[in-house]
Amino acid sequence: MKDGNGKDVRLGDRVKLWENHCGIVVCAFDSREFSEKYPESGWGHLKKGVLVELDSGDLFHYEDPDEDFEIVTDK
Repeated sequence: MKDGNGKDVRLGDRVKLWENHCGIVVCAFDSREFSEKYPESGWGHLKKGVLVELDSGDLFHYEDPDEDFEIVTDK
């Protein structure tokens, strides 16, 4: 998946979903990358987009980027 600026989003990237809502990419489904905390065995049924663990601890499955979605820091 690419962010709103066209950059590839990868496992471990810090991303901004929208104003004041940032987190870490814990699964990148397009490239089949999974973190230890969120393994393929539990999340592999999802095929598109990324799973982001927000700073609040909430999980958000993002399938398609919009203009607000962007990488804050690359891994």
